[in-house]
Amino acid sequence: MNEFYDLISVPEACARLKSHLPGQLPSEEVGLLEACGRVLAEDVRAQEDVPGFRRSTVDGFAVRARDTFGASESAPAMLEVVGTIPMGEEARDPLPPLSSFAISTGGMLPPGADAVVMLEYVEHVSEGVIEVYRPVAPGENVVEPGDDLRAGQVILPAGHRLRPQDLGLLSAAGYTRVRVRRRPVVGILATGDEVVAPEEKPAPGQVRDVNSYSLAGLVQEAGGLPRLGGIVPDDYQALYRRSAELLAQCDLLLLSGGSSVGRRDYTLQVIQELGAPGVLVHGLALQPGKPAIGGVARGKPIFGLPGHPVSAMVVFAQLVRPVLEHLLGRRPAELPPPTVPARLKRNLPSAPGREDFVRVRLLREGDEWWAEPVLGKSGLLTTMTKADGLVRIPSASEGLLQGTLVQVELF
Repeated sequence: MNEFYDLISVPEACARLKSHLPGQLPSEEVGLLEACGRVLAEDVRAQEDVPGFRRSTVDGFAVRARDTFGASESAPAMLEVVGTIPMGEEARDPLPPLSSFAISTGGMLPPGADAVVMLEYVEHVSEGVIEVYRPVAPGENVVEPGDDLRAGQVILPAGHRLRPQDLGLLSAAGYTRVRVRRRPVVGILATGDEVVAPEEKPAPGQVRDVNSYSLAGLVQEAGGLPRLGGIVPDDYQALYRRSAELLAQCDLLLLSGGSSVGRRDYTLQVIQELGAPGVLVHGLALQPGKPAIGGVARGKPIFGLPGHPVSAMVVFAQLVRPVLEHLLGRRPAELPPPTVPARLKRNLPSAPGREDFVRVRLLREGDEWWAEPVLGKSGLLTTMTKADGLVRIPSASEGLLQGTLVQVELF
């Protein structure tokens, strides 16, 4: 099989994989306290107007705006204070002309009032009488019914990943439970005779398992549930058997290591034999991460990631995460990572025909951020821990010059 030398772009690889997937994961209903970070499976609509009444946004006095027109420090408007509006209670008594009600932030405006004067612009001149030193316009310092939500409107769309502020909005709208996509279970297998568990002391020629744990963290950040399958030696039968077992328990499978074209790299063969259509991608126009494999078997995506930790994490971010987002039904507009504009501290060469991702640390100099490359081989994990993000060099570019303004994709 010669697909390794038929390099394709990451967008093309993602599209090829998604076209062979059956669809999004099933949904489930969860309480708001379990909903943060979950992806909505359906549109959520407002059941009623929020707020349901006209309310004050400040501490002050509810007034008729026209009674304050022309008010100034030299010629204040004088108003009678006819009462205080209790918090949490309906304001039923109408406001007479040239009068006011004392009101707190969040309090309900009485009938007849259409604005609120802030305490800072009011002075008590006698018992039950205030002077207003600044006019207010109708609607000033007031939230109208339905300003936040209108009954029937979509307040959060399907595919939206819920944030803490979204939970507050749902609570305000009267929701205590929402329907979300089930979290994808992601199986992770480390491969290689040289790989040992973290608790073991490596013998000469051996290394501890790094990728299982870094990939597990990336899966959690993406909204999935990692399931570690342990370490499998360089043995085709053992790798096939354990991959088949783990695939049956998961929604997506990651095989770490064995994605190259070496004599003992069995990942390609295993993915091909697990089920149709098998291998769909072998080789990306990407650096680091060129030898990555992607396939689909039994309706589930499978990836062979490079053994080098940096390469594995870059491939996860560029290829695996978009497929996970697809399973969760995430909206495309939400997918781009947060970025920071920064200027390059040095030249970055690149080979045309591939996308390069360079690790950088951010440095603040004056009013600007500068991106300093963290150079090192893809097998060095510290190049990722010292970095704040990645700079993408487009495939058509021969590199970027020092001082170029770039977008740093934050980790």
